[in-house]
Amino acid sequence: MSKKLVENSKIGLREAISIGIGGMVGGGIFAVLGLAVSLAHGGTPIAFLFAGIIAILTAFSYSKLSLAFPDRGGTVKFINQGFGKSVFSGAINNLLWVSYIIMLSLYASAFGSYAPNLYELTGNKSLDSHIYLTVIIIIATIINYYSITVVSKIESYAVIIKLIILIGFIGVGLYGLPGNPNIEQLSVSHWENPLLLLTGGMVIFVAYEGFELIANAAPDIINPEKNIPKAYNYSVWFVIFLYVVIAIVTVGSLPFDDIARAEDYVLAEATKPMLGNVGFTIITIAALISTFSAINASLYGGSRVSYEVAEDDELPHHLTSKLWNQPIGLMITAVLTLVIANTLDIESISTAGSAGFLLIFALVNYVAYKLSKEIKGKKTIPLIGFLLCSIAFIALIIQQYDSNFLGVIVISSIILSCFILEYLYKKQEKIKNVS
Repeated sequence: MSKKLVENSKIGLREAISIGIGGMVGGGIFAVLGLAVSLAHGGTPIAFLFAGIIAILTAFSYSKLSLAFPDRGGTVKFINQGFGKSVFSGAINNLLWVSYIIMLSLYASAFGSYAPNLYELTGNKSLDSHIYLTVIIIIATIINYYSITVVSKIESYAVIIKLIILIGFIGVGLYGLPGNPNIEQLSVSHWENPLLLLTGGMVIFVAYEGFELIANAAPDIINPEKNIPKAYNYSVWFVIFLYVVIAIVTVGSLPFDDIARAEDYVLAEATKPMLGNVGFTIITIAALISTFSAINASLYGGSRVSYEVAEDDELPHHLTSKLWNQPIGLMITAVLTLVIANTLDIESISTAGSAGFLLIFALVNYVAYKLSKEIKGKKTIPLIGFLLCSIAFIALIIQQYDSNFLGVIVISSIILSCFILEYLYKKQEKIKNVS
């Protein structure tokens, strides 16, 4: 193979940053912004900042682990490296797959919330939402089976489109803020108590989780010692800034009652004071493009996680087999996404997804702390990351226990099921090997 071909197969700093930004600025911000405002009110920008601080600390651990153990398995590899191939690591890696499915459900729910604003099918908004989200999951699944190249092209174009529109939204919004009477809602008197600010940030933590996709690309990144840490840092800091400013513009543009009424599509509603129905339509289209591309990419990512976990003997080897030239996990992921998205409300989905990733990231931080000498990293930052992820996870469960008991039941059942099923699988394999 020529040097030119080898270089063309590699990923530069710009592409690596794009992977991180594209993973984070998917459907998350469109899906959970209204939910964050309902919890944190005027302190929503602080809630996004809280979540961003946890993300940047965890990104440090990911950068060190990505350099020490470059592998397309990413998080799966790191968990196995830190805990060995055991029932515990298998259960956590299974939780990662389920968390991908929950993320997919969140994106699909967001698509279903925005789409009826563009075109109503039946006149019943709730029914329309379910029809749209079901159809988009089916279409994305067909595209994934048809061509992974098409998936990557959709994602690359979508990243550019949604960033241009979101930056435009920020520019117009900041220009119009000084004369908007709702800017007073950002004052400290309208902030919720610290626990709700923290919980607001944790419920919408799913909007940040995508930076971990850089780990899957680590083996192909040029000059990894220099570019991997930069890719994590630049992408996460950029998205923190983006989300905080979007939250400022949204809270400063609309009365809280209007935000609550349009909770599921609040970003589009926030453009009305500035650009009227034209702005509403533009943001709605951006939301549909973003959530569709996120569904496409996450379907592929979820199927890869199930494949990697099965290869490591932490799921049945049947999941390494293929259906129509793609891992069978792709079809399972799509079917489970359809079930969750059509069954749970968006807050329960967001709570379950955020809790799952907070627990996984807490353990990745712990691995970076535990293997600090091996990965040539500081112990302090991963330890702080581990403690903050753990505290955030506990705070989320406690707060949601009162306000969203169903979400707590869902995430508790998922975690428990992952451990029980992994234990039973390992026990069955042990019996097979003995006989």
